[in-house]
Amino acid sequence: MLSLTTAPVRPLVALALTALLLVGGAVPSQAQSRLDERTGLEFLVASGSLIPTGAQRDAIKRGNLTAVQLSYVVRPSVAITTTLGWARSRDIVAANDPKLDVFSYDLGVETRATRRLGGRAVTFSPFAGVGAGGRSYHYRSLNVDASNMLAAYGSVGGEFGYQRVRLRVEARNYVTGFKPLVGEGPTARRNDVALIIGLRINGR
Repeated sequence: MLSLTTAPVRPLVALALTALLLVGGAVPSQAQSRLDERTGLEFLVASGSLIPTGAQRDAIKRGNLTAVQLSYVVRPSVAITTTLGWARSRDIVAANDPKLDVFSYDLGVETRATRRLGGRAVTFSPFAGVGAGGRSYHYRSLNVDASNMLAAYGSVGGEFGYQRVRLRVEARNYVTGFKPLVGEGPTARRNDVALIIGLRINGR
């Protein structure tokens, strides 16, 4: 069963929407906003870290993260992005700190703005986004059912481009539901941050 305390998500959504508006207004002229008219699909395999914050730091360990992202660029300034993430963590509450796989799966929308740097050779596209999906915690070697929760996020980042090469850097602030992975206990709101970086090659 998926669950998430909804009230604390409102400040996160408000913050992310503000970031969306700022990025959406970051390009001062119509000519500058048309520097990159590419639309269509984008695929990225990225690496990074899942960093627990607040009370979550007392439950699970920071873990290496692998993420797969598929984006559909509706227009140069708007993209719909789905992300599948796999973090390798540990349950630091249970005996012997058993290995814990943390899976994230979500869908979101992001707004982008493109600027030229260093003449016309290098581009920089800041972006901000919001989205929602799910989070699953699964012990790698223990016979315990997976814990499945709802999740929401706000993101900011940027993408550097040179010719066909793109380097994307993203930070996501996740708010998720969480309950004890072993034993009984109430569901609580938890927070963690995902830092993601990846390289891709654009089609011609």
